[in-house]
Amino acid sequence: MSSTMSQQPVLLPYADPAFVADPFPLYRQLREEGPVRRAVIAGGLEAWLVTRYEDGLAALSDPRLSSDARDASDPRLLQQLPASQRESMLRTMLRADPPDHTRLRRLVSKAFTARRVAELRPRIQDIADRLLDAVVPSGRADLVADFALPLPVTVISELLGVPVTDRHDFQRWTDDMILRGAEPPDPAVVDAAWQQMRSYLTGLLAAKRSRPGDDLLSALITARDEEQRLDEDELIAMSFLLLVAGYITTVNLISGGIAALLAHPDQLQLLRDDPELLPDAIEEFLRYDGPVNPGIARFAREDVEIAGVTIPRGATVLIASAIADRDPARFPDPDRLDITRQDNAHLAFGHGIHYCLGAPLARLEGQVAIGTALRRLPGLALAVPPGELRWKPSGLRGPERLPVTFTPSRPRPGGAPGAGVTSDGPGVTDGP
Repeated sequence: MSSTMSQQPVLLPYADPAFVADPFPLYRQLREEGPVRRAVIAGGLEAWLVTRYEDGLAALSDPRLSSDARDASDPRLLQQLPASQRESMLRTMLRADPPDHTRLRRLVSKAFTARRVAELRPRIQDIADRLLDAVVPSGRADLVADFALPLPVTVISELLGVPVTDRHDFQRWTDDMILRGAEPPDPAVVDAAWQQMRSYLTGLLAAKRSRPGDDLLSALITARDEEQRLDEDELIAMSFLLLVAGYITTVNLISGGIAALLAHPDQLQLLRDDPELLPDAIEEFLRYDGPVNPGIARFAREDVEIAGVTIPRGATVLIASAIADRDPARFPDPDRLDITRQDNAHLAFGHGIHYCLGAPLARLEGQVAIGTALRRLPGLALAVPPGELRWKPSGLRGPERLPVTFTPSRPRPGGAPGAGVTSDGPGVTDGP
């Protein structure tokens, strides 16, 4: 038996605000202590952390590690899903393995190719500018609520054909379903949120059946009704996944990237001086302090040896991308934010067959949002001391709020203050 097997699991202290604000000193210690560590993670679950880059890269492509929580021996994993819809929640691309994963991904992959996504740039730029038009006269904003959140929500809503006016409802239900912090979620709250989400999606899909649009959900309904490539549960689960995954990490990429720049004035100035660095900067924000934290869960289908440590069948394996992406064996000076960094093959979007389908869209939204904010908000600075920023406690990392000040200015001609973003702008019509 490996010595690591007999170690007591280390507790990731989500109840400690200092850890939530900056988990990286403990992450560094865990990586230095060993390549695979047992840990108690969010919700009191136990997992095996894979802490080093090369091991994490290999694990993400290892067919012995499943994405399906039904392969897990810990019953609490399934209990965190809404009881009434557990089966359909497990039938998304995120949780499916081949052959179902291959079939499901193929249905939507055309909508997220680099070429299709590049065509969205003018609309994303328009949304970013409209959002900033509403705040530039005041000289202050919360860049989460006023900018980083509504931008990707609006983009994915238009891409799918979801009324943007409904966004506050589905954001609230999503928040109720997300695992946060040390305590297990309340099953009644999770179940109620999912029932409301499912009811909403069922009604939305029924409306689209009667009046199809040139959008992604209408295209998926066609695949369901005419080609029989989706059943009804899969259609609802796919709609839910695309809607939520389409914004929930990107908001943190945008707000976390801006927060990182404000904490590193030299890098902020570098990017202001040379906006051509934006694509490299986005990759560095993803590596340095990305939205998925500490990493990506898999479940051992059989006993699996990683870096000399035997992980038992049924165990939860957490490929800790947030730890691996600061592995000094792969990234020189890994704890330094360097927006000029080259050879930046981070694991923030995963790897292998489950590599993030929306990565091109997230990258583009990050570039447009951060570039526009730097261009239109001169004198950008935090409105509170850095120590007062509150960070989301687990799973998805980013600031809860990002209060800033800047030099007030006039909105663009025609971009009146308070105009914001409505659902009557030019829609995004690229379906698969």
